[in-house]
Amino acid sequence: MALEGPAERRDEGQQGGMANGNGVAPPPSRMAGRPLGAAAYSDRRLRLNPNTEHKPQDYTDVRGEYAPAVYSALERHLPPSLLEADRDVKLHFMRDILARYWPHGERNKVHRHKEYRQKIVHLYKPLHQELYSMHPSAFFLPTFLEAVRTNTEESIASIMTEPIPGVFSFAMLQPNFCDMLLEEVENFEKWVHAMKFKIMRPNTMNKYGAVLDDFGLEAMLNQFMEEFIAPISKVFYPEVGGGTLDSHHAFVVEYGKDRDVELGFHVDDSEVTLNVCLGKQFSGGELYFRGIRCENHVNSETQHEEMYDYSHVPGRAVLHRGRHRHGARPTSSGLRMNLLLWCRSSVFREMKKYQMDFSSWCGECQREKRERQIQCVKATKLAFLRGAGGLV
Repeated sequence: MALEGPAERRDEGQQGGMANGNGVAPPPSRMAGRPLGAAAYSDRRLRLNPNTEHKPQDYTDVRGEYAPAVYSALERHLPPSLLEADRDVKLHFMRDILARYWPHGERNKVHRHKEYRQKIVHLYKPLHQELYSMHPSAFFLPTFLEAVRTNTEESIASIMTEPIPGVFSFAMLQPNFCDMLLEEVENFEKWVHAMKFKIMRPNTMNKYGAVLDDFGLEAMLNQFMEEFIAPISKVFYPEVGGGTLDSHHAFVVEYGKDRDVELGFHVDDSEVTLNVCLGKQFSGGELYFRGIRCENHVNSETQHEEMYDYSHVPGRAVLHRGRHRHGARPTSSGLRMNLLLWCRSSVFREMKKYQMDFSSWCGECQREKRERQIQCVKATKLAFLRGAGGLV
């Protein structure tokens, strides 16, 4: 199976037991004369559950590889003794944690990509300027907009279907928005070809399509995620960080003649994935789902009840966990283009390192847990019967 994105790195030295159910390790002993700084907290673990009463400090002036929202979200998970420390100390501590996901070579790659984006944004002239800032009533269908703005589990559930557990489908985008986004992508691809730029493709599996963040849509799509996907994922995907989404990767993929034809069986490098068909005229291209798996069980067998095929409809979205195994069947005719938004949570990715049991969301972990429980009950009954027989 192909996996999108690098495998999760684990620091073996941090797999020890935790002091309490919130994931906080015992305080380290301070060396005499050692200043109270980030180094003094270097071996503290993040809280498993956020401190919802804590108000994070303002990080809007912080520049670097991460958005200010990342630090605000992560601060609620800091060890209790660090919450009242100076902002610089907390910032240093959080940057150390986040840096674990980006080795030096990866940071250099990201820096070069950032320069690539800046060059494009400086030179590229948008075809539809109105796409580059959020206009909810022009982008979203009234039913979707009303459900999210009401922001209750009932209102969101009212517009959705859930054909199999964890996969939700709903009408989302206005036809005019779909048309404009398609035209913008086509315009960008023509511009890239004329300028003889090297276009960055969405991922290692798609040879066609474009990364929307690369030509100026990043800010709009970040608002898209924060205001219109996060409220949904907070309700339906809390166990995989749905309430702490803080970054995204957005792109359009193209399937059809002289394009990608199909997409192999894989998982996404995301906590939550939004997939919306933009058009155009096509047949085939169904998504097939094959169960949610953690890293340990990603290649395990599919159970019959986990199998589901989803047919694309322009403007209609499908939302699922990134770890929900899936693929795309061949697009037999026409051209199919889809908007993908991979939503990520740095907090969840840090927390995963301290977990061993993913039965709250991994299908195979759930099956193994049920099997252990059944065997335990059988063993208990057998021991009881043997004991009773001995008494007789």
